[in-house]
Amino acid sequence: MNKNIIVTAALTGAGETRQKNEHVPVTPKEIADDAIAVAKAGASIAHIHARDPETGGISHDPAVYQEIVERVRESDTDIIINMTAGGGGDWVPGKDNPANGGEGTDLQTPEERHAPVGQLLPEICTLDCGSLNFGDQVYLNPENWLREQARLVQASGVKPELECFDTGQIRLAKQLVHEGLIDDRPLFQFCLGIPWGAEADAKTMMLMKDHLPEGADWAAFGIGRHQFPMAVQSALLGGHVRVGLEDNLYLRKGVLASNVDLVDHIVNQIQGLGAEPMSPQATREHLNLRRPEGVR
Repeated sequence: MNKNIIVTAALTGAGETRQKNEHVPVTPKEIADDAIAVAKAGASIAHIHARDPETGGISHDPAVYQEIVERVRESDTDIIINMTAGGGGDWVPGKDNPANGGEGTDLQTPEERHAPVGQLLPEICTLDCGSLNFGDQVYLNPENWLREQARLVQASGVKPELECFDTGQIRLAKQLVHEGLIDDRPLFQFCLGIPWGAEADAKTMMLMKDHLPEGADWAAFGIGRHQFPMAVQSALLGGHVRVGLEDNLYLRKGVLASNVDLVDHIVNQIQGLGAEPMSPQATREHLNLRRPEGVR
């Protein structure tokens, strides 16, 4: 078990979930304020998606990301920004012609996915390591797209978080490492319990951990009611943890959570196990992050 654990707070995600929980941040100010608040609660990383301030739905607009990032960086609170680069991969086969994208399809090229990252240079960004049946749609990320995106991330100097939704995606991520497309010690994130990816249970987490390259850093999260069990299991197995309203809207059954509630709860749990949350600066040093120029 780690005695010093990196806590990531995934603040909002891409889904339109505000109608289910009023605490889900949507506007740039709300998202930035939550990033600052979770840092004070013990998180060292804020994982950020942008939302359309008017509709609450997903936004790929670099200007929205810029406002979030600038608000966080201009605050007096230290927090590492982990920006999603996995948007624009949703494919819903058309009802009349499955060769055409139906309602809900949202596809971007690797260059479009990378644009906000390349412009704003967060310390970390996600790199989704394959395609997946994602509920009743398909998340598309063919091998050639992933290689191109990995090259763009590498050229930017941002550290990729290799998001793996199943064991085959770990194989592909390891191939990227082997080909020299991932610099330094790789950082993996196991995404568990998402229909229809890897199960959210200890056996699956151990299997995925056992397939990692030697010396890799890793964390894991579960969605919904699996959030806290998977976070604790990750800590016990030597990994790091992620919680937040992107993955789970409840503190416990019937009790809606805020991002701070979720971070407070997991910090209390890992402290009860004899561990401590890692500070942002200690996290930078551990992960060998390149701090963006001009950031305090």
